[in-house]
Amino acid sequence: MAAERPQIQTPRGNAPEERRSLGLDTLNEKRRATLAEIDNARFSWFHVRVCLVAGAGFFTDAYDIFAINIASVMLGYVYGHNQKLSDNQDLGIKVATPVGVVLGQLVFGWLADVFGRKRIYGYELMLMIVASFGQALAGEAHGVNVIGVLVAWRFVMGLGVGGDYPLSSVIPAEFSSTRIRGRVMIAVGANQGWGQLAAALVAFVITAAFKDALLADDDPRVLAHVDGMWRLLVGLGCVPGAVALYFRLTIPETPRFTMDVERNVLRAARDVESIVAAGAGRDGADEDEDLGNGGRRVRAPRASRRDFVAYFSKRENLVPLLGMCYAWFAIDVAFYGLGLNTSIILQAIGFGSPSAGVTGTEAVYETLKNISVGNIILAVAGLIPGVWTTFLVVDSWGRKPVQLLGFTMLTILYLIMGFAYRPLTATPASRKAFVFLYCLTNFFSNFGPNATVSVFPGESFPTRYRSTAFGIAAASGKIGAVVSQVGFGKLVNVGGENAFVPHLLEIFAFFMLTGALATLVLKEGKNLTLEELSNERQVDFYRRERM
Repeated sequence: MAAERPQIQTPRGNAPEERRSLGLDTLNEKRRATLAEIDNARFSWFHVRVCLVAGAGFFTDAYDIFAINIASVMLGYVYGHNQKLSDNQDLGIKVATPVGVVLGQLVFGWLADVFGRKRIYGYELMLMIVASFGQALAGEAHGVNVIGVLVAWRFVMGLGVGGDYPLSSVIPAEFSSTRIRGRVMIAVGANQGWGQLAAALVAFVITAAFKDALLADDDPRVLAHVDGMWRLLVGLGCVPGAVALYFRLTIPETPRFTMDVERNVLRAARDVESIVAAGAGRDGADEDEDLGNGGRRVRAPRASRRDFVAYFSKRENLVPLLGMCYAWFAIDVAFYGLGLNTSIILQAIGFGSPSAGVTGTEAVYETLKNISVGNIILAVAGLIPGVWTTFLVVDSWGRKPVQLLGFTMLTILYLIMGFAYRPLTATPASRKAFVFLYCLTNFFSNFGPNATVSVFPGESFPTRYRSTAFGIAAASGKIGAVVSQVGFGKLVNVGGENAFVPHLLEIFAFFMLTGALATLVLKEGKNLTLEELSNERQVDFYRRERM
C-alpha cells in the first residue's frame, strides 16, 4: 500500500489533486528554504561546538595511532629479543590498527547512512576508550603473549578509529554554511596534528618523570619501569575520548539527514531555526511533535542496492569516487609508512641514538628522550603549521590547488631525500638538513593531501550515500597504510639494518606523483552547496507516492 500523503491545508474548493500538488510544492519549497538557511548561516557557537566534539575524535585517533610509534621502542626494551621487537612483532602491533580502521570505516560509514549520524555517533568513541584501557592492562601468561594481546586490542581500537572518520567529517560538512565548510572540516581534521604532538609530549614527560627510577635500575636487561611507561603512554589515550563522549552523544541529527533520508522536512526546518537562533539543536526525541503534517512522510530518493549501483554507474559519480580513493591511498602510503616508523627513521640517521659512550640504563633513557624530542620537532615544525596553512586558504584557493601543490612538493622532496640519502645522513650537519627536509614533507602532507583528501568525499555525493562513500574512500587510504606498513616492515632491512630506507623514499615519490594525477579528476567544491556537488536533480525532490 502506498504511504499516506502529507495533509496541507488549502483554500476550500480546490480539488484533491490540486491539494496534493500544493502540499508537495510547499514541502519542496520548505526544503529549499531550510537548505538555504544552513548554507548561508553565519559562523556561530554551534559550529564551534561541532568542531570541538568532532575534533576530539580526531585528536584521540591520532594519539592512539601514533603513540605506538614510541611505545613500540619501550615494548622492545621489555619484551623484545636483545631489547628490540622482532620485525614481525613490530609489524603486528603497528598494522593491526590500520586493518581495524579499514573495517570500521566501511561498517560505520554504512551504518550512519542507514540509521542516522546521531544514532551511531559515540559508539566508535566507546570502542576506542575500551581498547586503550585494555592495552594498558595487557598481560602475559604461559598461554598468551603480551604482543598478541596488544595486536588484538589495537585491532578493536582500529574499528573505533575507523568509525570516527566518516562521522566526524560528514557531520561538520552537513552542518556548515557553504562559505566556511572547507575551514570547518579542516579545523576538525587539524586535531590529528595536535594528537600526534600530544603523544610525543606525553612520552617525553613520562620519560622525564621516570628518569631517576630508570637510571636506578641495576640490571639494564630487566627494565621494569619501562613496562609501566608504555602502559601509561597508551592508556592515557582514553582520556580525551572519555571527556568528549557525553557531548558526542548529545549532538543533534543533521537537518540534511532528517530531510533527505527520514523525509521529515518540517522537523528539519524547526531544528535549523533552533540552531541558528540559540546555537543548539533539539535532541530529536519528539520528532513527530507539532510538525504540521502529522509526521507523515513523502516519496524521495531512497537508498537501496539498486539505486546505489545506478548512481555510481554514472561516470560523473564513479570517476571522482575512484579519484578520491586513489588520492587517499597514495598519501597514506607515505604518511603512515613514515609516521608509524618515525623512531626507526630517527635512529637510522642517528638522531634517536644515545651519545657516544653512553651505555646501560642511561642509554635507554637517552634513546627514549631523543625519540620523543624528534617526534615533537616533526609535529611542531611540519604537521601543525601545514594543516593550519591549509585552513587559511582552503575556501579561497580551493581544495584541488592545495592538494595538487602538496602532492607535487612531496614528489620533489621524497626524490631528494631518497636519491641523496647517503650524503644527507653522513655527518651531523647533513643530518640536520635531512631532518629539515623531513619536516617539510610533514608540512606539505598537511598543507596538501593529508588535510584535503577527507574534504572531497565529505562534501560530495547525496546525503543518503555521503557517509558510505566517505567510508569507501577513507578505507582505501587505510589499505594504503597497511600496504606501506607491511612493505616498510619487510623491506626496510633488505641489504642490512635500515639499508632500504632510501629506496622506500623513492617509492613514496612515485605514489605522490600518481596521487597528483588522481587529483585532476576531482570536482572543486569551493563555493558550491552539498546539493550542487551531489550531481542530483534538486527540483521536486519530494514527489507523490506511486499508487
